[in-house]
Amino acid sequence: MDARFAGIAEVTETPSVAVVVDVMRAFTVAAWAFGRGAERIVLAESLDEALTLKAANPDWVALKDGPPAPGFDTVNSPGLLRSSNLKGRTVVQKTTAGTVGALAVKEAPLVLCASFAVAEATARLLRTRGSESVTFVVTGEGGQADEDLACAQYIARRAAGAGADAAEYLRRAGESRAAAELAEGVRLGVHPDDVALCLELDRFPFAMVAAMEDSLMVLSARPQP
Repeated sequence: MDARFAGIAEVTETPSVAVVVDVMRAFTVAAWAFGRGAERIVLAESLDEALTLKAANPDWVALKDGPPAPGFDTVNSPGLLRSSNLKGRTVVQKTTAGTVGALAVKEAPLVLCASFAVAEATARLLRTRGSESVTFVVTGEGGQADEDLACAQYIARRAAGAGADAAEYLRRAGESRAAAELAEGVRLGVHPDDVALCLELDRFPFAMVAAMEDSLMVLSARPQP
């Protein structure tokens, strides 16, 4: 498998397969949302779009980065979301990096959203598909976020059928700037367990596939046996 690692701005052509990685915290949160029963996740282009969708669908659950804000039900924190009952619900998610990265490759035939929480399931789907070329979109810090790059590199090795010691990749993620900012309270809308939850490997047995439905990009969970 030919794996390419690129920041959002570096993806200038539509890839055949895109794996969009946001470990801390968008796609760890998305995984937890599905784990708590969500039926689907709509990836919003903007905060205004998220609020418009929420207003038109009051039973949907809207979440965003940062502190709580009027119109939103919760924030982008796995520690806060894990106690929610989302059975059968639609979640609207808008974040600074993860949702932006997914929408940047929305024309790709296959778009997967990933974090350590769904790493093996994501790699398994790629292996099953037999993808020859995969672009891993490293969403944080202009493509330099080590937690996202480490996760992307780990998934790439597993997708290629190569053995990989997860401990080293998780160590890099745990020592990243994002992890430090979450632990030190630099970022808002944080639960004390967020970093640990973002570093929990293979918590869920599904990959997360994003596809356009009408004018919306919708994320769904695809179980991997």
